[in-house]
Amino acid sequence: MKFSSLALALSLSVPTLAFTVSKFVRNTIGHASVIKSQTFLNVETLEKLSTEVDTKVMRPPIELEWDQISSQLQDAFGYSAEEVDGYHNELEGDKEALMKLYKAMQLARGFENACNQQYMQGKIRGFMHLDNGQEAIPGLVDYAIKNGDKKYSYYREHTHALASGVDAGAIMAELFMKDGGTCRGAGGSMHIFDKKTFFQGGWALVAEQLPYAGGAAKSILLDRAMGLSDDDNIVKQNVPPGDDDDRIAIVFVGEGGSQNGRMAELLNASAKDNLPLLIVVIDNGRAINTFTPDIAKNSNVFNAGQHYGVPGLLVNGADAADVAKGGKAVIDYIRKGNGPAILQVHTYRFNGHSPADPEHERGRKNEKVWARAEQDTIKLFEDKYVSNGVFTAEELKEVRKGVLADVKSAVVFADSSPMPAVELAKELEYPDPVDTNYNTRPAPVFADEVNKRTISEEQMNTIQEHISSLRTKAVEGEISIGDAINLAIHEEMLRDPTTTIHAEDLQAGSSYDIPKLTQQTYGQIRAADEIIDEGHFIGKALGEGMNGYRPIVELMNTNFGIYGMAELSSAGNTYATTGGRFDMPMTVIGAGGTAPDQALGAEHSQPFHAYVMGIPGLKICTAASPEAAYGITKSMIRDNGPCFLFAPVKMMKEAKGTLNLDQCMPLNKAALLHEASEDAVKSGNAVTVLTYLHGVKEGQLSIEAIQEEGFDIDLIELRTLKPLDMETIAKSLERTHRLCILDESTKSGGVGATISARVSEELFDLLDSPVNRLCMDDAPVPYASSMEKAVVKRSSDLIEGVFNLCTGKW
Repeated sequence: MKFSSLALALSLSVPTLAFTVSKFVRNTIGHASVIKSQTFLNVETLEKLSTEVDTKVMRPPIELEWDQISSQLQDAFGYSAEEVDGYHNELEGDKEALMKLYKAMQLARGFENACNQQYMQGKIRGFMHLDNGQEAIPGLVDYAIKNGDKKYSYYREHTHALASGVDAGAIMAELFMKDGGTCRGAGGSMHIFDKKTFFQGGWALVAEQLPYAGGAAKSILLDRAMGLSDDDNIVKQNVPPGDDDDRIAIVFVGEGGSQNGRMAELLNASAKDNLPLLIVVIDNGRAINTFTPDIAKNSNVFNAGQHYGVPGLLVNGADAADVAKGGKAVIDYIRKGNGPAILQVHTYRFNGHSPADPEHERGRKNEKVWARAEQDTIKLFEDKYVSNGVFTAEELKEVRKGVLADVKSAVVFADSSPMPAVELAKELEYPDPVDTNYNTRPAPVFADEVNKRTISEEQMNTIQEHISSLRTKAVEGEISIGDAINLAIHEEMLRDPTTTIHAEDLQAGSSYDIPKLTQQTYGQIRAADEIIDEGHFIGKALGEGMNGYRPIVELMNTNFGIYGMAELSSAGNTYATTGGRFDMPMTVIGAGGTAPDQALGAEHSQPFHAYVMGIPGLKICTAASPEAAYGITKSMIRDNGPCFLFAPVKMMKEAKGTLNLDQCMPLNKAALLHEASEDAVKSGNAVTVLTYLHGVKEGQLSIEAIQEEGFDIDLIELRTLKPLDMETIAKSLERTHRLCILDESTKSGGVGATISARVSEELFDLLDSPVNRLCMDDAPVPYASSMEKAVVKRSSDLIEGVFNLCTGKW
């Protein structure tokens, strides 16, 4: 087969009259991939040459010998020739290790074949993504990755989990949606998790796993800096990692996914923090089914880290032994404390993206047929090591026989496992019950000891003085919302040294002093100043949270959280998706909302609290006073699930008050701020008003004017939007029978819409009139105050709304 000409097929379907064509002969000198012999050809010339090209192959194999891999390792990773030879001889001279590698690949192939059969029989449902043809990668995992290493994969993760030591029966049972599955049937094919082997997903959104793995790698550095280690349940113990601790995090990503912007962010962060992180780029030339060069300018992802000082290695996935040898050298480079690295494996995927997907992309079906015949890494392994006398055909046959028996047992186990109980779905909504009393939650017994060895005497004196100053303000009624949150954060970070914090402008205290003095006290390892991308550092926090830490994320403005919707969504889903195996402690705090006359324009005035209401598993609270902000923050940090606290952007420094010091507040209770008089109730002139954020101030401003008109209100602050305190709402409506919602979100899809619907469904008999929603218009919030009045509701609207309810005009 003429591979030198074969690559021209790459260009045959490109709709252009003149373009660059390359033989794609890769010269892997050092770690640079050089594309040679560029020629500009027109369509007529191509038609003439096409007769010489096997058009079934759009993407030729790479001819990459071990000496070329050796050159890359020496040039990019600093290995000597003798050291590289050592990696070569270590595997090639060990028949048992080669046999183990072969068995890992056969297990991967056999398991995926069984999955395909069971999918066709209807026992596996939904989306399923098979890994056939890429077995060199699970082979590497089995050969060089240790149990304690933290593993993050994407939706094509069955074989990665198997090679990591996750039980085959449990994986198959998960695919069968059975209670005996790794995640009790809650995760499915794309979400395999296992605590014992530190296999932490299976993530379905392309490239989302990248920052999570960064957080997991950071947790390893945190363990070393704090002198902590995990028990079997990934709960921190006051036991330092051993001197031989060389754990790393490993993340798998497809070549198409590696073109995502999260890749650049991860490279930057991992290089900056010298994270022990291996990024494995599985380069099968396809982004889903699309030919990656059609959409990506440069597919040499192993070179992508050069800008950040992150070395990379390209290996040929057709040669499993070379992948194992080169990969282990890269892994050992990371284990020695040299920081992150990239391993790109050029491979072919024998199956489509998913059995559920059509394959209409150009060249895909022909490529599969060719690759199965010419690029089967298992067959090439068998041919090589039988022909050179390392194995006999009979020895390999026995391995295949044993693997098939193991796979059959996995299917039998899955088939016989029970379905999960219907009640499990609701049980998996939150790790902690909604009525948890966080005041009774004990602090880690090692807190004082860890603080003493990680915080200097000078730092401790400084922070204690700061805390004392804030507590004095709290007693005097002079503490602001921002300072109240800052006080709660410091008290909790001292109470529990596993608490961390991430923010932009963190060293400077951000905009409202929420993270003030955190880095100066706890160091960069626990208090991280972050790049300006909320999705990135929310993602890193998720990785820390899965690995025994309690991250806090401060958003300078909650609207910036739009960048992190994918990560927030996955944080909310994690506890349920993992079948309750992994808690997901994470506290997101920020100033947001829309005050009348705030003059910030549309992008800074979006109702992000409404946007996240639909994320399952997320507890969402608001705080319009220092007291609420303080107590809720403390509870959220102690909660074992993801929580989001919204504070009013225009009241962060303006609102002052006292605090109920050292007390946590419930995360499921609203607050009655003003109670309508009995006279107003008896005369039918009382209204229940539900509001939050800036609406609290507007409501309080309106009370006197409402009373002057002969009416009154129960003013209820919705300190918890989810779960919603229907009990407090019902108790008020039993008195007033009228409801007005002063809502800081849009008419369509807003918080008020949800509350109104629930009240109408659950408390309809308590209403004497329709719910009056005073919500933001669906139009973007204008900058000019003259226009803003048409969009943002305020106290004058509330006064009119109450009047209309009480006089029957509504």
